[in-house]
Amino acid sequence: MKIHEYQAKQLMAARGIAVPQGRVATTVDEAVAAVEPIVTETGNPVVVVKAQIHAGGRGKGRFTEYPDVGGVMVVTDGIEGGVSATEQAVSGLAEKMLGSTLVTMQTGDEGRTVNTLYVEQGIDIDRELYLSILLDRTEGRNVVMASTEGGMEIEKVAEETPEKILREVIDPAIGLADFQVNALVRGLDLNGDAAKNFVQFVKALADAAVAWDSDLVEINPLVVTTDGAVMALDGKMGFDDNALFRHPEIAAMRDPREEDPAELEAKDAGLSYINLDGTIGCLVNGAGLAMATMDTIKHVGGEPANFLDVGGGADEEQVAKAFRIITSDPKVKGIFVNIFGGIMRCDTIAIGIVAAVKEVGLEVPLVVRLEGTNVEEGKRIITESDVDVIAADDMKDGAAKIVALAG
Repeated sequence: MKIHEYQAKQLMAARGIAVPQGRVATTVDEAVAAVEPIVTETGNPVVVVKAQIHAGGRGKGRFTEYPDVGGVMVVTDGIEGGVSATEQAVSGLAEKMLGSTLVTMQTGDEGRTVNTLYVEQGIDIDRELYLSILLDRTEGRNVVMASTEGGMEIEKVAEETPEKILREVIDPAIGLADFQVNALVRGLDLNGDAAKNFVQFVKALADAAVAWDSDLVEINPLVVTTDGAVMALDGKMGFDDNALFRHPEIAAMRDPREEDPAELEAKDAGLSYINLDGTIGCLVNGAGLAMATMDTIKHVGGEPANFLDVGGGADEEQVAKAFRIITSDPKVKGIFVNIFGGIMRCDTIAIGIVAAVKEVGLEVPLVVRLEGTNVEEGKRIITESDVDVIAADDMKDGAAKIVALAG
């Protein structure tokens, strides 16, 4: 699960991790009302208006309706004209940004509708750094990554200047060790108050990542101010869905408007579904079989449109729901059902498929491969129905048939 920047900063602030002052706004009036208390409390007439979407690259992004407006806008009107000038400028930006479509390098051409803004204090920045704590599944541990190249896409830094990325693997038994923190300080060329504040910051963030059960905590940029303070100017967080039962306060931060409606529907039905870019819909049972199915589709020249795993304990209703989710995707040109019945019985799959096809209709080719528990009964159910199904002998045969039929 992902959350917005302002939510990430709320979590960090609650654990004493330094973030700029800011206020959330979902209306123009709320955005304007945020200005005066921020300017008064900080003494800085500069504020920043940030669009809140689950995608990076907002600073370089542009609104479809207003190409002159980006996802992160610095407002300096108050330097000469006072608070009222800043409020007027923020009002104009909020009117354009709220309800409009922001396109960034991560959203695709369709962009994302902005429903929330974050109005934040301006910061006197001396340096911009990169800092993240991510779960490295190869190591099985959290890893701190840091770089002097703050504000840059870390993928670009890794490709062009990998030597500028610092990496420290955290031992879960002892946490982030002092010698590792010192190595980061030296690698980032920090001194004086900046070094001292960074040590406190990174240790607190490493502890928080464990407490939150996060997959990723990314701060880009992490800024050093002109007076040596260290704070998170941005914040991106992702969490392990399987651990959210331990964190109801984080689970409550989910924003369904930022997630794929089909993926949400699948989640509510107890299904594992991920939307992809291809044209072949896949209905399988088991993550391993799902991966093998997608690989086989690609091997024979096709592209999977989704990862849909009904699991080992799905009933007829869940199977029917899975089928409806696949058929609701307009880019799907063919469907491959690939089931190996162990705990999941083939006849259960067959009943669900027949029920779903009768309910929603079938306008694309359907290839079914069944093996395992109650396979003969499953084949009989499909054969005796009036569903237009092409049978497959094995996985490769089924993948080849559906790719050919889907064109």
